[in-house]
Amino acid sequence: MPTITLPDGSQREFDHAVTVHDVAADIGPGLAKAALAGVVNGREVDTSFSIDADAALAIITERDEAGVEIIRHSTAHLLAMAVQDLFPGTQVTIGPVIEDGFYYDFAGEHQFTPEDLPKIEARMAEIVSADLPVERIVMDRDAAAAAFEKMGESYKVEIIRDLPEGEEISLYRQGEWMDLCRGPHVPSTGKLGAFKLTKLAGAYWRGDANNEMLQRVYGTAWANKKQLKQYLHRIEEAEKRDHRKIGKKLDLFHTQEEAPGMVFWHPQGWTIYQVIEQYMREQQRANGYQEIKTPQLVDMSLWEKSGHADKFGDDMFMLQADEREFAVKPMNCPCHVQVFNQGLRSYRDLPLRLAEFGSCHRNEPSGSLHGIMRVRGFTQDDGHIFCTEEQIQSEVSTFIDFLHAVYRDFGFDEVIYRLSTRPPKRVGSDEDWDRAEKALADALDAQELDWQELPGEGAFYGPKIEFSLKDCIGRVWQMGTVQVDFSMPGRLDAQYVAEDGSRKTPVMLHRAILGSFERFIGILIENFEGAFPVWLAPKQAVVLNITEKQDEYVQFVEDSLKNKGFRVFSDLRNEKIGFKIREHTIQRIPYLLVVGEKEVEAKTVAVRSRNGEDLGTMSIEAFAEILDRDVALHGRAVVADVQAS
Repeated sequence: MPTITLPDGSQREFDHAVTVHDVAADIGPGLAKAALAGVVNGREVDTSFSIDADAALAIITERDEAGVEIIRHSTAHLLAMAVQDLFPGTQVTIGPVIEDGFYYDFAGEHQFTPEDLPKIEARMAEIVSADLPVERIVMDRDAAAAAFEKMGESYKVEIIRDLPEGEEISLYRQGEWMDLCRGPHVPSTGKLGAFKLTKLAGAYWRGDANNEMLQRVYGTAWANKKQLKQYLHRIEEAEKRDHRKIGKKLDLFHTQEEAPGMVFWHPQGWTIYQVIEQYMREQQRANGYQEIKTPQLVDMSLWEKSGHADKFGDDMFMLQADEREFAVKPMNCPCHVQVFNQGLRSYRDLPLRLAEFGSCHRNEPSGSLHGIMRVRGFTQDDGHIFCTEEQIQSEVSTFIDFLHAVYRDFGFDEVIYRLSTRPPKRVGSDEDWDRAEKALADALDAQELDWQELPGEGAFYGPKIEFSLKDCIGRVWQMGTVQVDFSMPGRLDAQYVAEDGSRKTPVMLHRAILGSFERFIGILIENFEGAFPVWLAPKQAVVLNITEKQDEYVQFVEDSLKNKGFRVFSDLRNEKIGFKIREHTIQRIPYLLVVGEKEVEAKTVAVRSRNGEDLGTMSIEAFAEILDRDVALHGRAVVADVQAS
């Protein structure tokens, strides 16, 4: 007689074994219809799973994150079945869930084209309409291998043969079609339907370039049509906002094959970069940081001592000179410890906050490079705080306040907080990790912030708080971090003289707000769709003449505003004023100043915003006040303007 304990603590007793579906039906017909799977004693199972002893049970529906993942995995099987129905002889290989969707890799003679995707979707829809039951089947390894060998599925046979001997193999059948999978899956194909196939790609079998090339079909799946529509809208918006397209259109930067993963900054893009760097320099100085600069090449012995060689050795660029091996630094922290170690520090010196706009290089895989979002050469707003253990919580809390102010200045008000705890491969004692994790959790709680834990996602030397931002189309970007490190200072012989005269090892807090400048600028480009707030815009205003008679006054206006520190230029081309206005509006320049004979006589300018608003005629001084206001507000007052544009 199993007793089932539900998440709310209530219990239901049965006089016989029951399935997850039976329990859902006992609770109510609505839940029975909505149930996709269950969690029995912490293990995800199908709704057909039988419970014959006391157990804790949670019902998974489409409202749950786990439910959406099950929908996506089941839709991958739906895709594979449709492909094999339409293109007999095609073999299926693997079809995992990925962020926002899934893919499946296929082997066969038919070469997929974009025109095939609607046909496959139509067949998938037919299978959904058939509402085929999805059945879990268990076999031993040899029987499963024999079954797939009979079906001509050589890739599946290879996967099965690689599993340990004696392992129980689960398969899922829908109609006459069957696939290898751990599950769980939805109870029937009728639970699916909110999907879209998105693109095609090539992929090597098992990711090995020495193996044969397969054909990959990507798709997305959601709990319902509304969510799918919202996602497709986000994708459409993201395509319009692609930083690579906008970067080329606005002449901000470029990349090229001769320097893979490196950025060639053009004057306008470098202006944005410098504005951000100077802003961060001022903010860090105001928050008690001292700026330093450390070498690009460092002997491998330091990276071995710090632990980075063991963890990141494959990602480091190496070179040899004077019969010594050096690495181009992939990060700044060991070098900052070297600065701390120069001279004997006292407890009175702590906390010591060091900051560097540190240029780093990492040998990222070529396939992962993406514009300026994922590069091999990048600069971080890196900082390290050397402090006592008693100072950790206050320093982390102070840093969080600092971070919030910076994000607000860039127009981001919504921050997501995650605490990443100890990974399997790490340095330091469990006692150190206990204290470090508690210090970060206490700092988050002291700020009264809602946060979630990410078990096992910490750095190899310490736990970290990850700060993520949500952009204007709802995408989440992981940005800043703060990490507590009890290990590296000791490994690198950092010490200070405590109040009692003893030598102690400081705690090291690793922190960044923007992270990679390159990636952050890419995010800004996409968030603002190139329509930067005035303080970031590489060109804040353009002065336009109507005829050549106004050339001298246009030059006077430009010089007057430049002398006040604004980034202003003039356009004296012999083109119609409407053409010039359209062109500079497309270039996302915040303000267009039109000058005709009336403006020359009155010593004024006619001001238009980039979203087409006529702000009227005003003096140069009055317009300078508008620019002053906009610059002072940073990104906090431009959200409506950006959305309108």
